[in-house]
Amino acid sequence: MNICSYGFYYEFLLLASMIDFDNTEIAFRQKSDEELKQSYWLFKLMSNGFLAKKGPSMLQTALKLRLPLLSLVKKTLFKQFCGGESIEECEPTMAMLDKAFTGAILDFSVEGALGESAYTLTSDEIVRTIHYAKNDRRVPFAVFKPSGVIRFKLLEKICAGKTLESSEQVEFFKAKARINHICKSAYDADVPVMFDAEESWIQKAVDAIALDMMRMYNQDKAIVFNTYQLYRNDKLDSLQNDVFQAQNEEFILGAKLVRGAYLEKENARAAKMGYSSPLYATKEATDKAYNDALSFCVENIKDVAIVAGTHNEESCLILSELMRKHNLPEDHAHIYFAQLLGMSDNVSFNLAYMGYNVVKYVPYGPVKEVLPYLFRRAEENKSVIGKTGRELSLITNERKRRGI
Repeated sequence: MNICSYGFYYEFLLLASMIDFDNTEIAFRQKSDEELKQSYWLFKLMSNGFLAKKGPSMLQTALKLRLPLLSLVKKTLFKQFCGGESIEECEPTMAMLDKAFTGAILDFSVEGALGESAYTLTSDEIVRTIHYAKNDRRVPFAVFKPSGVIRFKLLEKICAGKTLESSEQVEFFKAKARINHICKSAYDADVPVMFDAEESWIQKAVDAIALDMMRMYNQDKAIVFNTYQLYRNDKLDSLQNDVFQAQNEEFILGAKLVRGAYLEKENARAAKMGYSSPLYATKEATDKAYNDALSFCVENIKDVAIVAGTHNEESCLILSELMRKHNLPEDHAHIYFAQLLGMSDNVSFNLAYMGYNVVKYVPYGPVKEVLPYLFRRAEENKSVIGKTGRELSLITNERKRRGI
């Protein structure tokens, strides 16, 4: 019986599992009383509908006017969701996560830089995270955003099926060489590296490059991972086809499974340009696709390694139940859970406490240059805003438990 097809209720799974996502003592044991209070007030502000919607644009305007707000941002949003301005500044965060049996993914989150020199600098920094991870067991993965090392408009032109100019062909060759350098560095260091997800209208080109990298470097183990956004109505089929392709060509597919981060942008573009949205129309359909993807991957776990990137407690319980059903150990090398730093510690740390492989994305970079990442999380990834009620409730319960 496919548990995902029958949509088991969250309450049933919670009762059937030893995992307790309401255990705030484990969730927040790494936070001091003062840090807990700071998180409470931050999520309180984020839960305000007006501030959540208008805050990013207001902050951008204030920075353009050269108002001295960066120090405030660093003490609030940046502190909650980022590890530091450099790899070295991430050390306290990595140490904290390690105490909670949780790994760190160093995510160089500078966005929007353009030009060959900027792409090369970004590529070099990603390779630096790989070399750092090689010598630090606390960092089991590296990650990069493809549009950070290759021009977005070039990917868009390729996906539209347009003929590249000779100069663009050279540009594309150099971009693929940068990506190969990242993946070859990961292979040599034995550190898995993940391609982050992009918008649907450039994703096809990214998918093709990622599969080529897997063919080269995933012969014996999963080194290269691509991201599958399951809110897209074609991605479950795409994942299944890629697994079958990996089986036929005898390499291991690396798959990070997420719901998706560009919902509003995808729907707005589809409406503006007059084509059908590539996304499921309902959250329920997305949830089913995500959980079906988990089930399919576990059934083919010999040939696919997964990182379940989700804050959804029910999906985490479903994956843990699938592992139990298939007699897979909690620390199976092909299965990781992943969440963002500063969010869903009740999910991450309670899973890690029970022996599962868990990692947190740890974004880093200069505050001003990481702001687009923070804005994108606030504006496009509704999990940040939508989860604030749950986060507030958990923090409130822990404050009551501590009597603060």
